[in-house]
Amino acid sequence: MNLMTTMSQQASQAARVLANLDTETKNNVLLVMAAELRKGLSAILEANKLDMDGAKQDNVASAMLDRLLLNEERIELMAKGIEDIVKLDDPVGTIRDIGEQPNGLKISKMRMPLGVVCMIYEARPNVTADAGALCFKSGNAIILRGGKEAIHSSKAIATILQKALASFGLPEALISVVPNADRQLLMDLMDQRGLIDVIIPRGGEGLINFVTDNSKVPVIQHFKGVCHLYVDKDADFDKAINILLNGKTQRTGVCNALEGLVVHQKIANDFMPLVAKRLAEHDVTINACATSLPFFKQANLLADDGFGQEYLDLEIAIKVVDSMDKALDHIHQNGSHHTEVICTENAERAQRFQRSVDASVVMVNASSRFSDGSQLGLGAEIGIATTKLHAYGPMGLEALTAEKFLVSGNGHVRG
Repeated sequence: MNLMTTMSQQASQAARVLANLDTETKNNVLLVMAAELRKGLSAILEANKLDMDGAKQDNVASAMLDRLLLNEERIELMAKGIEDIVKLDDPVGTIRDIGEQPNGLKISKMRMPLGVVCMIYEARPNVTADAGALCFKSGNAIILRGGKEAIHSSKAIATILQKALASFGLPEALISVVPNADRQLLMDLMDQRGLIDVIIPRGGEGLINFVTDNSKVPVIQHFKGVCHLYVDKDADFDKAINILLNGKTQRTGVCNALEGLVVHQKIANDFMPLVAKRLAEHDVTINACATSLPFFKQANLLADDGFGQEYLDLEIAIKVVDSMDKALDHIHQNGSHHTEVICTENAERAQRFQRSVDASVVMVNASSRFSDGSQLGLGAEIGIATTKLHAYGPMGLEALTAEKFLVSGNGHVRG
């Protein structure tokens, strides 16, 4: 029996213990986890320094370094994120009434844990705490397989969470970390059909495609974030500029950062000079279509097949279109079903945009940076699903559960 089969079996057995744990106990465990994270600050920072030093030696890209870095503020955010989960309603065991059939059978549905969740991620050590806590509250065991860049940080965080579990007599296998990033262990992990219920990959396009192509376990894709801002002909320019700058420059190495700007041609002559001025102030590299290119002192001409890239840097693609239909077509062709934004003062056009765009989050007059579980009232998120089976968008507690039918009769038999 290989290591991943053993780990998966232990997680499956642990999940059965957790499924029947009451909400109060789960919340108490989570509060101890948050407290232990704060106590373990030095150990986490020491482990993260090892990861950061290794990543720099390997010339890891700046966007990944930003995701990898932990500091006192980010560790505090992890602890607060767990405390926020405590405040959320526990979905496990909630019952939704369906109704009574003409024959007297009473039908309802009850929320239940998925079972064993496997997270496969890259340089995101905070995922260890966020996913561990979310899965615990929703009644799931979790196996965490982080990238080699974050292995020391992930182990340090998991050890702290396991300490909290052990203090309540709960199995440490509820939150386990694959001990190294060996490719064979990953292949073995994706082979655990029947023990692992779902795999959720978070990371670059290559990782998502690899897991999807090779896993025998169902996969919920958390694909890249190619997010657009469409500035409509009826937009408020001040709002649009603020949303653009926040979405593009606040934090570039995240999936809800803006990667594309689409502008209605009717306002281009007035709006584009403002765009050029403000993006230049932030040293943003411009990749422009032929129509928008003349508005910039320095920009790269981008062919139609060059759009749709996830830059994860101070870089953006800009397209001028002559109608909302063209804007919708551009987003359809180049988006990644993550987050799309319209800036407009026309309520009818805003509603049309939200109905027409196929993305997990569609916003009106708000920054794409709000596309985040904590910002949308879910507490910490396990990620943003860009497929529709069974979740779409930020995955919080409820998305980590399924529903089973409950049927009550009185000696009913089918004729």
